[in-house]
Amino acid sequence: MEEFNTALQHTFLNNTLADYLWFFGILFLGLLLKKFISKVLSRLLYRLFRRYGKHIGVEKFIALLSAPVGFLILVIIVYVACTRLSFPKEWNLDPENVFGLRFVLIQVFQGTMVLAVTWIATRVIEFIGLVMKSRAMHTESKLDDQLVPFVKEIAKVIVAGVGFLIMLAVTFDLDVLSLVAGLGIGGLAIALAAKETLENLLGSFTIFLDKPFVVGDHVKAGAVEGTIDSIGFRSTRIRALDKMLVTVPNKKMVDAELINETARTVRRAKFSLGLVYSTNESQLKSILKDIRQLLNAHSLLEPHPIVRFEQFGNSSLDILVIYVVMTPVYEEYLKVKEEINFAILEIVRKHGSNFALPTLSVFVNQPQKEDI
Repeated sequence: MEEFNTALQHTFLNNTLADYLWFFGILFLGLLLKKFISKVLSRLLYRLFRRYGKHIGVEKFIALLSAPVGFLILVIIVYVACTRLSFPKEWNLDPENVFGLRFVLIQVFQGTMVLAVTWIATRVIEFIGLVMKSRAMHTESKLDDQLVPFVKEIAKVIVAGVGFLIMLAVTFDLDVLSLVAGLGIGGLAIALAAKETLENLLGSFTIFLDKPFVVGDHVKAGAVEGTIDSIGFRSTRIRALDKMLVTVPNKKMVDAELINETARTVRRAKFSLGLVYSTNESQLKSILKDIRQLLNAHSLLEPHPIVRFEQFGNSSLDILVIYVVMTPVYEEYLKVKEEINFAILEIVRKHGSNFALPTLSVFVNQPQKEDI
């Protein structure tokens, strides 16, 4: 036993064998229990939000915080393990308050701690965003559906910015107030460098204030058509008709000619019927009369539809038909239009006429035989 104690007191680089065993033991035990400790701390932190996040669940909360809490625990484990060791006296290192290896290591540790805490704070904001999004889904208003992700992104940016400033202050021993004042001097350069980001940010504020669309609306923005999936800090996501998720910068959403299909209350149909030229005047008048009666009798059409003999086409007698269907739903509109098309087809056939096809008349002059 005395030999074992003597061996433990054997010194190497100003540290005994016992110090090295403590160092590796703390690292091993800490890494072994890191996942368990991370879950326990996450569950304890969840108690602060349990009242509001019951429908989200603790498992989702743990999934969000497992990585940042685990990183924080790892940093603490490494720090505690390193406290068991000391630098060799032969190195003549400067004290902790003087710039040198000791000073740098302590500042890096403190900066890493701030980084870990900031990471945890952003994940907590992410969880709060899930809670608010779930609640917004149960309200009638769609404004809160698009407001939640926007506020969540702003909160994450603010927390990350504050954390970055604190990390600079701690790591480099800077005066934060002086640093903020210095940023004001270079604000113009930063604004120019982040021109696109600022334009998209202003675009997002314009969307929230002007409300050209909300989450769930069917829109056409330039070449993109689909349903608004979410409105973020920088961009808007649209679920296209082919179910692809298209991300459009908010600046383009504001500048582009945008059609909100959901905002419409009616849908207008306009087309031309081409009848064969063999249709006589009596048949044409009867067809016009029956089509007008058909449109006026339909319960889903606005009154006073337009049915007129418009023009003499190149190969047909053209009838202009314009009516308005009193529904914003595209599928219902197509159903009504189909019913009317079948009815018009029956009317035209009933009066002995038919639809014209593009035709071309060719006249050939036969050459006359010359007298011999």
